[in-house]
Parts: sequence; C-alpha cells; structure tokens
Amino acid sequence: MKILVIGGNGTIGKKVSSHFKKDNEVLIAGRTSGDVTLDLADSNSIRKMFEKTGKLDAIICIAGEAKWAYFDELTEDDYYIGLKSKLMGQVNLVRIGKEFLNPKGSITLTTGILADEPVAQTTSAAMVNGGIHSFVKAVVLEMENNLRINAVSSDMVEDAYEKYKDVFPGHNPVPMDKVINAYVKSVKGKVNGQIISVSA
Repeated sequence: MKILVIGGNGTIGKKVSSHFKKDNEVLIAGRTSGDVTLDLADSNSIRKMFEKTGKLDAIICIAGEAKWAYFDELTEDDYYIGLKSKLMGQVNLVRIGKEFLNPKGSITLTTGILADEPVAQTTSAAMVNGGIHSFVKAVVLEMENNLRINAVSSDMVEDAYEKYKDVFPGHNPVPMDKVINAYVKSVKGKVNGQIISVSA
C-alpha cells in the first residue's frame, strides 16, 4: 500500500509511520519537513501536497492545532486556530484527498479523549474534536468508490505522559502499541464511519 502520514514526525506519528513502513510505501508530510510539506490550515497547500504525492491507498492525519487556555482567556481568534487547522484542515484533507485515493482507499483522522472527557483549558480543543466525530459519522454516508473514513480517538499516550500528566489528572497513559493498532484497524480493517477509541 502507498500510505501518506500527515504529522508523521510527531510523537504519535513517528511510531505509526515506523510500523507501516515495515511492509508499505510510506510518505511523511509535515509543516516544515518530510517527503512533502503542507500548511494544514490552507486548502491550496493541501491540494499542492496531494498533487506531489499522486494516487494513494490510505491517508492518515495525526496533525492539527488548537489553542489551550481557560475559557475566560480565549478570544474569537483563538477559536479560529483550531477551527482552521485541526477541524477544517482535516475536513479539507477528506474533501480534496478523496480525489487522490484509489478505489477502496481509506482516510483516518485523529481526535482525542477531549471530545468525550474534556479537562480544564480545552474548550476549543474539545469542541473541535467533537466536530470531527460528527463529521466522520455524516460524511461516511456520502463517500463514493468504496472509500472508508474513520477517526482515532486516544486518551493521553505514554510518550506524552511526562509533558501532560498535570493537565490530565487521573488519566492512565495509553501504551503506544494500542494506539498504533487503532490506526492499523482503520487502514487495514473494514471498519467504516467509526470513532476508534483507545484507552489504557
């Protein structure tokens, strides 16, 4: 399979990319480095990226920004960071990327635990994650060419535990192999229109 991993150099992306590289052709996309680059908040940049990759069998997105701050501190522009990057960025990956997928190809988006179990300072991020969940459930009804779409929603991962443990009190870190398997399930399995939840 020819697989594109957007955010393939990130904390989760590195592990997911390494796993798929064992028996697939994997292209890494990032903001400033990788086989191809893109600005996730810019649909023109997304299209240019796909024009460089050519046809694909699977698209995995493990990228997207959202502003973390207390609700009283968030401005309207702060919300637009997440709306333009993580939400519309992933929507545009589907909207444009489906043109570059081979029949029976798949798209895997990434959200997180905040859609269902938000913590303080995540009003924007939780809203964006929930929006992606609803988008996946709706857009699957209209996908053509036997294309599949799912989202992986993980709790805090082991590799980010030290950085975020104070933000997620009481959350058990998820082993990276369980997170990797969620992406494998989406790409290699037959599930469609699903929010694949991963917890410890």
